[in-house]
Amino acid sequence: MTPLATYRAEHLRMEVEAGVATLTLDRPERKNPLTFESYAELTRIFRAAAGDDSVRAFVVTGAGGNFCSGGDVHEIIGPLLARDTKGLMAFTAMTGELVKAMRACGQPIVAAVDGIAAGAGAIIAMSADIRVGSPRAKVAFLFNRVGLAGCDMGACAILPRIIGQGRASELLYTGRSMTAEEGLAWGFFNRLVEDPLADGRTLAAEIAAGPGFAHAMTKRMLAMEWAMSLEQAIEAEAVAQALCMTTQDFRRAHDAFVAKQRPVFQGN
Repeated sequence: MTPLATYRAEHLRMEVEAGVATLTLDRPERKNPLTFESYAELTRIFRAAAGDDSVRAFVVTGAGGNFCSGGDVHEIIGPLLARDTKGLMAFTAMTGELVKAMRACGQPIVAAVDGIAAGAGAIIAMSADIRVGSPRAKVAFLFNRVGLAGCDMGACAILPRIIGQGRASELLYTGRSMTAEEGLAWGFFNRLVEDPLADGRTLAAEIAAGPGFAHAMTKRMLAMEWAMSLEQAIEAEAVAQALCMTTQDFRRAHDAFVAKQRPVFQGN
């Protein structure tokens, strides 16, 4: 794939500036629903990011005052009714690949959520590393509203770890919207601001200016340690931190400290 700094997205907007890639779902007239093509393109971008040092953090957002209304009713939901079991499995596997790509890429991902984040849109926000919301944000895992289970794209694995088992169960069983205030109180949102995109970009820029290899290691260990005992986690972190000590950014930090300067990290 073309390096992300020069890649021209076809089914969403992507801007790369100072190591931060902003991905904007851009169908505001319909609250930015996903299509088969935008699912695939998002997955390609996050997969490509794993080997691309030109991007050191992501911001994911939506245009026109909403984040994402989920799968497009006309372009996705309708056509799915004509598929057989094999075809439906291909679709659900494809949607899951997006979440796996988001969690596997080393770059931290900030979701800037304004307005509606529903269905797969709620999943994308959930799958980010950090979520900044507006007071207008409403997050709904509404799969049961269309006759489906709440266990979609990793929701039953990830959401309880963010907001707790009982709260996640309520949202997944009822499909009701989680308000911005609930999302903040429950730990889904890191904070609520009037302009989540501006705040998210500022935060992503701060992250991008940090030690890229070390950030990727932190993200990896945050994921891996879900399935580890405390003893295993401590041992794994010892290995991870020793690897970070071999980087040039670790040396740069030391040299800057000795010189009483601020380190300029380069990600290696």
